[in-house]
Amino acid sequence: MHMIRVAILAVSTLILVVLMAGCNSGKQSRQNGVSVTRLTHISRNRLTDSMTGPIKYLALGDSTGAGVGARDGGYVARLFKRITGVRPGSALTNLCVSGATTSDVLRGQLDRGMRADPQLVTLGIGINDIGHGLTLEQFSKNYEEILSRLKSDTKAAIVVTNIPDISSAPRIPKAIRTEYHQQIVAFNQRLQEIALRHEVSVFDIYTVTHEELSSHPEFFSEDGFHPSDEGYEFWAKQMWPIIALTIGAA
Repeated sequence: MHMIRVAILAVSTLILVVLMAGCNSGKQSRQNGVSVTRLTHISRNRLTDSMTGPIKYLALGDSTGAGVGARDGGYVARLFKRITGVRPGSALTNLCVSGATTSDVLRGQLDRGMRADPQLVTLGIGINDIGHGLTLEQFSKNYEEILSRLKSDTKAAIVVTNIPDISSAPRIPKAIRTEYHQQIVAFNQRLQEIALRHEVSVFDIYTVTHEELSSHPEFFSEDGFHPSDEGYEFWAKQMWPIIALTIGAA
């Protein structure tokens, strides 16, 4: 993620509608004293039941995947630790880069990642597209191409995370928080439409962060923008069920 560099344009507030293909989930849980409502779309694009050995995991995305703001890695490293607990010997190719946009994934991550012949791919990208001033149409075109190529050139099960609601981050000026939030919602709506069309699974980090970040300052790192170790660990705990189901470990 990167600090906003351009003025955020106001957009109509949208409600995320999360549909399921084969499985609907709207679960309330309490972890570490935090009550969370998780909504996810889980596609049929999963590893086959017969695949019980090590898996090759490819992570594409931005600083949250790279773990900026924490000592012990981001959500990717924490998910991989859980994966190796149920699939010993698994391998991780983590190409996430701080500040990356969808354009950066296309130029610098996708080809290299697909050469790793992954069986599981996670994609977490989009917040920097907003920060760098990419239009919704530019973001949509790039996101469409990323998923199209992953679907056509790999046999991997794909899980995408939508864009977290970090509009309450201490580093975000209060004067633009409402407009920034509206922009995140609009980009997420488009992301959701593209993901559903490509039949990939979606983890709804937006709802988790929208409901919890404002009351949990400890989830932010000292830079007031990226997650802390506590924030990444909470993210990984919330995301793990959809990953476990995707790799047949649930």
